[in-house]
Amino acid sequence: MDLKFDGRGLIPAIVQDHYTKEVLTLAYMNAESLAITIDERRTCFWSRSRQELWRKGATSGNIQHVVSITADCDKDALVVEVVKDGPACHTGAESCFFNTLYLSDELKQFSYEGLYRLIAGRKSEPKEGSYTTYLFEKGLDKILKKVGEECTEVVIAGCKRDREETVYEIADLAYHVMVLMVQSGITIEDVTRELEKRHVIDHKVKQERMQ
Repeated sequence: MDLKFDGRGLIPAIVQDHYTKEVLTLAYMNAESLAITIDERRTCFWSRSRQELWRKGATSGNIQHVVSITADCDKDALVVEVVKDGPACHTGAESCFFNTLYLSDELKQFSYEGLYRLIAGRKSEPKEGSYTTYLFEKGLDKILKKVGEECTEVVIAGCKRDREETVYEIADLAYHVMVLMVQSGITIEDVTRELEKRHVIDHKVKQERMQ
């Protein structure tokens, strides 16, 4: 495919998480870094500030394993889907895009990724009066206690066959489990990978082994 590099020999590459589809970063590639990316199956960019090749994760260890590379209709921009070993941003954030400029109250949609980022933000930047910040301040024992309490509430609601109450309690449980995940350094991608591995296992065989 004949890609259209700009006058500096560069092409923008939008890096996207393979599992969550979240945009992680925008970087640039030249012909050499693109060839290295394809050959090594991990992202390699051209650093415009340092004027040199930049293998993502070479110093941080946060390698991005390439799943696919797709060019747009004009062949002058790329989307690179990756499975990442760690945060994409040098600040430690999962994505470089975390500064919200505008969000429509009417059109915004809930996502587990968005909730996870919000919870993580309450840990890294405590907010006075925030229940989430309160949980982090109290520590792991308090968080585990709340997860246990919410598990019980889900069971009680389920036994009553009260659909509305069960949904409400499951939502509470999901939130507290995410607080535990952030506290423990577990990401949504970690859980997704585990579920993906289980998906290919024959459920009957697995169940028999567990008995």
